[in-house]
Amino acid sequence: DADCADEEPSYLLHERQKQQELFRIEQYVDMALQYTRLGSDTNDFVIQKIPLDEVIKLSIHKYAKQFIHKKLRLSYIPHDIMAVTDKKWLSFVIDQLLSNAVKYTKQGGVTISVVPTNADVNESKTEEEKISWYERTCHTDNESISIKIEDTGIGISAQDLPRICEKGYTGYNGHADQYSTGIGLYLCREILDKLGHKLVITSEQGNGTKAEIILFNSLS
Repeated sequence: DADCADEEPSYLLHERQKQQELFRIEQYVDMALQYTRLGSDTNDFVIQKIPLDEVIKLSIHKYAKQFIHKKLRLSYIPHDIMAVTDKKWLSFVIDQLLSNAVKYTKQGGVTISVVPTNADVNESKTEEEKISWYERTCHTDNESISIKIEDTGIGISAQDLPRICEKGYTGYNGHADQYSTGIGLYLCREILDKLGHKLVITSEQGNGTKAEIILFNSLS
């Protein structure tokens, strides 16, 4: 029977569910640790110039199984773009944003892009043309760079959107009887503030979400 042949054996299904639960637990533990560290009097920020492609690829690899399990498309074109930031903390933020994108997307996929946001770049240019311009000019002292994570998920209601980064705010996420913790995006905003970066989230309920990390790439 063709339908039976396509069904996943129960022991494999159980194993996959167990792995997913362990992955979620690891995420919560990591979030708790970062919350504690962020609230301490000292921090371990290491500000340096890093390749953004390296950080993004690590996050993609971390969530690869989640994309495969949900049969979601992932679009990302690597580029040789550097930024001045803390690799470990930026990685945590990208992990959180990618986790949300996967969690609240049932079909379609996620697109990650890295583009310069300098005012000198003509807005009519495509993202590929902007990246080409950036790589040719290589102005690394005063450029700003945007990391965009866009999904085709359930989106965020207009009522919740202004408050999603508040500590402990549990906005309705579109699933009956399920609510967000209100800690992940709060941590993202706090971390980026400390790094001198910015988090911008735009969304429309039913039409996906775009999370944008803006890195003000200055060594001064």
